[in-house]
Amino acid sequence: MTQLDHVPDDLALAEALFATVGVLRREARRAAGGRPWPLEQLGSSQLELLRLIRRQPGVSVAEAATELGLAANSVSTLVGQLNEAGLIRRTPDPADRRVARLTLTSTARRHTDAWHDRRSAVAVSAIAQLSAADKARLADALPVLGRVTDAMRAASTEQPR
Repeated sequence: MTQLDHVPDDLALAEALFATVGVLRREARRAAGGRPWPLEQLGSSQLELLRLIRRQPGVSVAEAATELGLAANSVSTLVGQLNEAGLIRRTPDPADRRVARLTLTSTARRHTDAWHDRRSAVAVSAIAQLSAADKARLADALPVLGRVTDAMRAASTEQPR
């Protein structure tokens, strides 16, 4: 029996991946105390945009659309909603006033930072319980997951919506 005999078929692997990632995200959210107000009221696309702006302050609407794999007009709608909720600021780019740069408000930054810190602490605690070999396997899996994500992104941009 070779090592390849243990490789599951692609469909089984895809289903296991989505199930595992879904449970991982739910448990991380639960362990971190759920989403803090006002984030608990937001939809998943709004939260994805907030997370992106947190990671990349000053991102433009067009850059956010590309990163999230959404149409620019969809991101513009999300920006309007989050701006109206007082969670983000749109400021004109000094080099090109037609471009809006997005940043979190201090309230949104405080809430997202606190939630991110709690979620990270939960993950660090769980990872600390792994053996060195399992930690190495997890680290080795991350680039593979990145390539799966890149392939999915490429496939979604090739297909008409």
